[in-house]
Amino acid sequence: MTTAGRERQNRRRLPPFAEELDGTLAVHSQFVLHGNVRDDYLVVHRGQDRTTDMAGLLWHLLRARGYEALVRYDAVDGFTVHPGSALPDVERLLGRGRVGRFHHGRLVRADRAPRIDELGPLLRALATGIEAPQRLALLIDYAARLATDVNRLSDAERDFFLGCLKLADEVRPLTHHRTGRSLYNPVVWLADGERDLPTWLVSGSDRIRTIGVPLPDLEERGRLARLRIAAVAEAAGTESAGPVLAPAREPLPPLLRKGASGPTAPVNAPEGTPVNAPALAPELERAVDGFARAADGLTLRAMRECERLAADRAWPLTRMPDAVRVYRLGVENNPWRRGHVRQRIREGEAFIRSRVKGQEPAVVKATDILKRAALGLSGAQAANPGHRPRGVLFFAGPTGTGKTELAKSVATVLFGGPESCLRFDMSEFSAPHSADRLVGAPPGYVGYEAGGELTSAVRTDPFRVILFDEIEKADKGVLDKFLQVLEDGRLTDGQGITTHFSECVIIFTSNLGVLAEDPTTGLKRRVVEPGTPYEELAATVHANVERHFTEVVGRPELMNRLGGNVVVFDFIGPEVARTIFDLQIANIAARLRDDQRLRLRLDADARDHLAKRCTARLENGGRGIGNELETTLVNPLARALFDAGDVPEHSVVTVASVAEGPDGTVRLRLDIERPPAS
Repeated sequence: MTTAGRERQNRRRLPPFAEELDGTLAVHSQFVLHGNVRDDYLVVHRGQDRTTDMAGLLWHLLRARGYEALVRYDAVDGFTVHPGSALPDVERLLGRGRVGRFHHGRLVRADRAPRIDELGPLLRALATGIEAPQRLALLIDYAARLATDVNRLSDAERDFFLGCLKLADEVRPLTHHRTGRSLYNPVVWLADGERDLPTWLVSGSDRIRTIGVPLPDLEERGRLARLRIAAVAEAAGTESAGPVLAPAREPLPPLLRKGASGPTAPVNAPEGTPVNAPALAPELERAVDGFARAADGLTLRAMRECERLAADRAWPLTRMPDAVRVYRLGVENNPWRRGHVRQRIREGEAFIRSRVKGQEPAVVKATDILKRAALGLSGAQAANPGHRPRGVLFFAGPTGTGKTELAKSVATVLFGGPESCLRFDMSEFSAPHSADRLVGAPPGYVGYEAGGELTSAVRTDPFRVILFDEIEKADKGVLDKFLQVLEDGRLTDGQGITTHFSECVIIFTSNLGVLAEDPTTGLKRRVVEPGTPYEELAATVHANVERHFTEVVGRPELMNRLGGNVVVFDFIGPEVARTIFDLQIANIAARLRDDQRLRLRLDADARDHLAKRCTARLENGGRGIGNELETTLVNPLARALFDAGDVPEHSVVTVASVAEGPDGTVRLRLDIERPPAS
């Protein structure tokens, strides 16, 4: 790299959105800044990085171009001016008593804030400098709150915004008496989003420029992290990673603060001036990198709040990523960091195998992914894994083979019980716009106030297993939400609240890959049969799942996000079917014992008859066995017990025989052994 190239790389200029505004002052009379407008911003002050707020950033940008004052307006404080020395000139334009000022650091408001129907002439006076050709700029703060509803403007609101639109076209640039440059007196609107102002105002004139203010990127977060960590290390008098963050005053105060007045040094460093970035020890360099990467998606102001949070807990610099996690989730307790979670996973393998029968390859792969999640290694191969979910699993295979049961078993192992498994049946999300149920309806739609079912539940408890059952039935809009969760680990709901999924385990289940639709008849046929070798079955199912998301749904990127997390389940074999049958018989006996205080037994002949009947067709898996048991045992048992009258508690009920009538009705012969009378 050449010397000039290194100098360009080392320059720390204005944020890109501010450079865009700076470069178009000669051609645009109004600017709408939207997005991350309430943040702190990094600028260069005397060759070093410093932070400032939006007003400070704009003032130093404008001052370097020869502007004499920045006038700020909001509906609460009315007009204020910086620097204070410009107050007499601004009052000549707006009128005496209409402009607030700072006195000994405290705001002295104007007599009253002007109403919206009074604002038009005042804005015109500032934009044209009609009383005296002065180079001024107007910042309209909280512009989104000027109108009650931009889609239903009152007469006064409509007239005000229409006047601003006309002003943008009619105003003329002013020539600076020293530089000779012709620049507008700009009106800068600060809004949360483009739609917070009337659309016909934002897009109604070539003189009005819309500029998005993005969240800080990794480079900006790294600069702030270096700035703050270097300051803490310097205050501690050491360059090791050992300094403990102590509660401190406002770190690096903004360049423009309420009460400040008079000239200050320009923000822009002279062309070619490198920032004097402090050199740090390797431990601190790692702390800088960890802090910057953990803060992905946060504002610079939020990063400073994370620093305060760490200081409040007296954490060392190396724990800044933990402070970011606490700031995001609101909880310090992290089950993933506890040793007993790893122990639960070790012990839980036997529990999972006791609940999910005949799926050894699937159980092994699922537990491997859980171990990876417990160690924080999910996505570790990526240069920047971001804040993806702790673990992602996609269970595919025949119906009734234990996919949902394995998901509930995972929740029990990780978080103590099946209630930690948040289940969504995707058949309920097959309609267009059904994604609104997950993340909440947009403003103005029915249900907006309720929020999203998924986002609200995860914010309430971020440590849980989320099960999306039968994913192939979901609408494409829902799949797009899953893409965002899998890639970024977060969703923003209809109310603008961000929910983080970085501590969740996400499980999808699907019957894809087992059935294929005949293109001629539209009928579905099985493409894999019971008895197919597992390796062949897994390859076929995986290929068909990939084909579905690529060709049918048109979301190949979803399959790419899942990667090697697809777990294929095998058909239930005869031996496993008999084991499942015995377990379900035990479940029936346990329910009868707990609810009715009755003991259930089956004679050998009756048990064999039921077993042959219930395991005759295995294509429906364990669920099919349960359905047959309900028909051949549970229903006739309930009927026989009712017919027997009052059966005393602690009686032994033995199923002696099972008989099926010509009409298909199953009848049981029961032997009831009543307890001896006391």
